[in-house]
Amino acid sequence: MPLVPVNGTRLYVEDTGPGSTGQTIVFSHGLLFSGEMFAAQVAHFRGLGYRCIAYDHRGQGRSDDHPSRIVTIELVYDDAVALLESLELGKVHFAGLSMGGFVAMRLGARRPDLLASMILLETSAEPEPRENLRKYKMLNAIARYLSLSPVANKVMPIMFSRDFLEDPAREVDRRIWRSKLLGNRQTIYRAVNGVIEREGIEAEIARITSPTLILVGEQDTATVPAKAERIQRSIAGSSLVRIPRAGHSSSVEQPEAVNAAIQSFLTSLR
Repeated sequence: MPLVPVNGTRLYVEDTGPGSTGQTIVFSHGLLFSGEMFAAQVAHFRGLGYRCIAYDHRGQGRSDDHPSRIVTIELVYDDAVALLESLELGKVHFAGLSMGGFVAMRLGARRPDLLASMILLETSAEPEPRENLRKYKMLNAIARYLSLSPVANKVMPIMFSRDFLEDPAREVDRRIWRSKLLGNRQTIYRAVNGVIEREGIEAEIARITSPTLILVGEQDTATVPAKAERIQRSIAGSSLVRIPRAGHSSSVEQPEAVNAAIQSFLTSLR
């Protein structure tokens, strides 16, 4: 299907098609990347009989661009609702990483009718911390008016763990993901504005009743583990798993550990 018209735009969607379990997992990626962040999860859970859908947010990956200066998180949330409804998927397991987690929590609080469960990875219910704003705005301005190349060395440690960046065995992986970072269109600044300027959702998440798994990399410096702990305390019945040797992109850095945690969670729901 690759481009699906929803909510006044077109989203790039990869769909493995119906599986033997009759259950669907929808994957919502983090800022600066695309649904490719979940390639290892799609392969794994497709093999277990799940229908897997990974999509790119508006203005990112292979989805259509957005003309204004900002792609707000509320707009990205509206896109997700429109996509789920247009595909007529019923209740899904919704996995959101970072920016995708902002979407997932809004779905959980406002549209529980669309969710069988929620999986949150490296995310926060809070606004962007004040201490980050100046640095992130400066990096975003450089990316907008020059390119991402001058800021790549600053961005990679935000997106990935120290272990991932220093392990000689991960050199090829680092090159791949640095290349994907540099491959962003210059208009990516609009999506970055949406993340930087987002409002918190702390007041809403206590309403979430869907079964919820929270994952966080132990070396995540963008959304530190303490933020995951606060989400876990706010969502009744939720569980928290820390992923060793992972930073802000655990699905890429430690895919086997992430797959095992999600599989255990989904098995417990049956």
